[in-house]
Amino acid sequence: MNQKFSYYMPTRIVFGINELENISKYIDDRKTLLITSNGFVKRGLVERLKTLTNNIIYVFTDVKSHPEFKDLEFAYEIIHKNEFELILAIGGGSVLDASKYFSVYNENKESKFVTNLIKANIEKKEYKTIPIISVPTTAGTGSEITPWATIWDMEEKKKYSLHLPELFSQIALYDPTLTLSVPKDITIQTGLDTLSHALESIWNKNANPITINYAIKSAKIIMKYLPLLANDLQNLEYRTEILKACMYAGLAFSNTQTAIAHAMSYYITANKGIPHGIACSFTLPMLIDNIIGKYDFIDKSLEEVFGELNSNSLREMLQKLNISTEFSDYQISKKELEELKASLNNNQRAGNSLINL
Repeated sequence: MNQKFSYYMPTRIVFGINELENISKYIDDRKTLLITSNGFVKRGLVERLKTLTNNIIYVFTDVKSHPEFKDLEFAYEIIHKNEFELILAIGGGSVLDASKYFSVYNENKESKFVTNLIKANIEKKEYKTIPIISVPTTAGTGSEITPWATIWDMEEKKKYSLHLPELFSQIALYDPTLTLSVPKDITIQTGLDTLSHALESIWNKNANPITINYAIKSAKIIMKYLPLLANDLQNLEYRTEILKACMYAGLAFSNTQTAIAHAMSYYITANKGIPHGIACSFTLPMLIDNIIGKYDFIDKSLEEVFGELNSNSLREMLQKLNISTEFSDYQISKKELEELKASLNNNQRAGNSLINL
């Protein structure tokens, strides 16, 4: 691990049960665009927010899972007919990622400008961003505390990353009560995404002592509390701990980015439809077995997380959660495995990894 390092985190973190009740203080009289999902509309979130603040001037709720360019471009043109000074994003990773797309604009407020910027068809210049308050309702993606967003082009079967230093949220507001309604499958998937973020920031070329401390803290919490939460979804103590783990992992991988497990997951999700949290985590035991004994700081970190230097406890946890670690169980053939390996060539996330397949 490089002993010369820097660490950057401009996002203000606010964490507390029922902290959403104080949202007016954080909006601070700014004209606000609310981005959320239809599910939260049905649960009365929008009505509740309107009793807490008078500053919401427009609400957009039609955010699909794994946001695609075509949908975001259509929404962008509608949204930017309104003048707003702040984006309030309340939802899972898809909502938070979509909000970052909507945050970026040029003089003419054209969606194609944002798409071209993401696809590297134009230089990253002559853009501005609207500040974002991010309120995650799942404990997984970490988007509330990173400067990038995942945007999909399913026609190309390709994942793109929107990455601008200005896209760190102004505030990340963590309210564990908002995660109580997350169903079991999503709770498990997002918890495993958090675990992948944490572990991947350890076997990472960009790792440093600060990110490793956060990563270890996060992974230990997931190992202890995710199986408990999966069997007791209304337990607010467990929800609070898992949300903290998500935050700690975000504090780690916001500065390292992810690595090879995520690089593989994009092919698996795009071609096999496997949910992201599963696609980026079922390979983790294999990767641990591959890296043990090669780097002293990684061995020490993994031993602190698992209590022993092997993947046994992780395999046991995944088994408890009914997650297979076999490629064949995801209908990935040997030919597709070769295609998956080929997809890692010149992949930036794979390039971050200290593990080679």
